[in-house]
Amino acid sequence: MSDSTPLPEPAGFPPVTVLAAIRRRPLRFLGSWWPWRCWAYLGSGFLIGYPVLLVLVLLLGFGVALAVVGIGLLLLLGAVVAGVPLGALERWRLRWVEPEPVPDPHTSLAGAGPAAWLRTRLRERATWREFAYATLLGPVFGAAGFAVVTLLAFALILVATPAIVWAIAPEPVMLIPGRPVSGPLEALGGTAVGLAGMVVAAYTGALLAAAQVKTARLLLGPRVEADRILELTRSRVRLVDAFEAERRRIERDLHDGAQQQLVALSMTLGLAELELRGIPQAAGAAALVARGRGEAKVALEQLRDLVRGIHPQVLTDHGLAAAVAEVALRHPVPVTVDLDVPRLAESVEITAYFTVTEALANAAKHSGASRVAVVGKVEGDRLTLTVTDDGRGGADPGAGAGLAGLADRVAMLKGRLVVSSPVGGPTRLRVEVPCSG
Repeated sequence: MSDSTPLPEPAGFPPVTVLAAIRRRPLRFLGSWWPWRCWAYLGSGFLIGYPVLLVLVLLLGFGVALAVVGIGLLLLLGAVVAGVPLGALERWRLRWVEPEPVPDPHTSLAGAGPAAWLRTRLRERATWREFAYATLLGPVFGAAGFAVVTLLAFALILVATPAIVWAIAPEPVMLIPGRPVSGPLEALGGTAVGLAGMVVAAYTGALLAAAQVKTARLLLGPRVEADRILELTRSRVRLVDAFEAERRRIERDLHDGAQQQLVALSMTLGLAELELRGIPQAAGAAALVARGRGEAKVALEQLRDLVRGIHPQVLTDHGLAAAVAEVALRHPVPVTVDLDVPRLAESVEITAYFTVTEALANAAKHSGASRVAVVGKVEGDRLTLTVTDDGRGGADPGAGAGLAGLADRVAMLKGRLVVSSPVGGPTRLRVEVPCSG
């Protein structure tokens, strides 16, 4: 059984229309308008991509060269924000091959001044994704579009070979160097090759257009779900950090406030007891003071256990291995500890410590175990902890909030918590957490 809380996967993009058209009717696709739309899309991409590439090279080159002067920074910023209008043009051009429109990922800035517009755009991830798309448009998609359009042009010339031979006769036409075509009938072989070339250009153009559609959706469209999940993760991390800070504050207040007051009360009661013992008539009062002093000691021990449970000082001072060893010494069930771990990030040590203490508490309360083993080591960049008891098993990780809360904390660190507890035992809890936290 496992108790983990993985984050939901981002919603996927809808299928590419041109690929769906090929899958539905591969042969009918050749006689539809789809190949011509793909060729027009790729060809116009070539006409746009290389001028854009030239502008980016000039802006980046002069921007780096003139950076020491100061104007270079403006040129570099211009190169980055140049992707914004290009992204708008590409989202419009995408409608040629993709009926599903790609929404504008930018925040609306109606009425904003140039400085506010520039600051906002530079802070948006969408601007940098559009800049990345601009760098790909010329050398990648422009070159691919040029290759497909060139293949299409040669194929069309070959298809028209009989008409060309008839139109310019008696001038010789050679499809193969050194072998002139005698007439239009002999040129039909070129027509067959040209038709085959058009078929290749149709399917190749469709695949390249689909690849560009997917890239445009990824880089030019909004990524609301991914951004929402990222912000949700950050919010959960902030909540965990705030909770840990509050835990430390409570521990500090109890240690420096209530605990010290109980120590002072115990000492005061001890002095009062000594004074009363010297008065024969106050023997009853001395006994009551002694009883109060004993209860104060019990309350002080309970408060120390509470403070230690909130955040043990030994964990901060000496690390995870020492803190777990201290817990094992006070545990009612014999515990063997084998932790070969260095000092780790604070968040990792805290999560690992409370995972072990929760597992030990469950073993003592519910498992009926006669012994418990805690083993931990660092493998690569991951801390692996295993807590095993020989109890009756049958534990349900979802039955209480303890392990579920620990699973959430482990998930915050991009780790994993797994509980295996078959009926009859043994119960094994395994935690894997990146050491970086």
